[in-house]
Amino acid sequence: MIQAIAFYLFAIVTVAAAAMTISARNPVHSVLWLIVAFFNAAGLMVLAGAEFIAMLLVIVYVGAVAVLFLFVVMMLDIDFAELRAGFVKYLPLGLALAVLLVAELVFYGVGAWGTDSLQLARRVAPTPEAVPNIQAIGDLLYTRYLFVFEGAGLVLLVAMIGAIVLTHRQRAGTRPQNIARQNARRPWEAIRNVQPPVGQGVEL
Repeated sequence: MIQAIAFYLFAIVTVAAAAMTISARNPVHSVLWLIVAFFNAAGLMVLAGAEFIAMLLVIVYVGAVAVLFLFVVMMLDIDFAELRAGFVKYLPLGLALAVLLVAELVFYGVGAWGTDSLQLARRVAPTPEAVPNIQAIGDLLYTRYLFVFEGAGLVLLVAMIGAIVLTHRQRAGTRPQNIARQNARRPWEAIRNVQPPVGQGVEL
């Protein structure tokens, strides 16, 4: 009974925080609501017996990703009018994707009605009762799904390289650093002794 109450509490708060994340007008408030959603999703994972995923949500997503989002949003000069215009522009596409996602969830719920998900997971990936959750995930990742895991790492590596290539571009009008010229410079070329009159500054 207590577990069911905790599940519905975490689930309701998670859905409400997700809705506030996409509907908040201030991007900083959106990131804060996203952090709330991550915390409650971690609570759901603890109830489901997936402690490792709960730790990942708190340490990686809340401790790193969400905080990075928060700092980036706070440092950027965001044009809220442009954001609202883009929201209205892509609203039909977003609604279509939302309807498709809800339809998928409904179809899955109807298909999985009356079945035991835990028993199905035990048949797909059987693990002994004495094996901890983290060890079971590690055994699956580095044995059965090793190539899929490495492929995901390669995809992330390619995405990182692509982001670096797209952002690293030659800009006109800049003065690049010349190491050889700096090393060849002598002190008398960089220092000038002047005696300015009293009350007057130094002309550069």
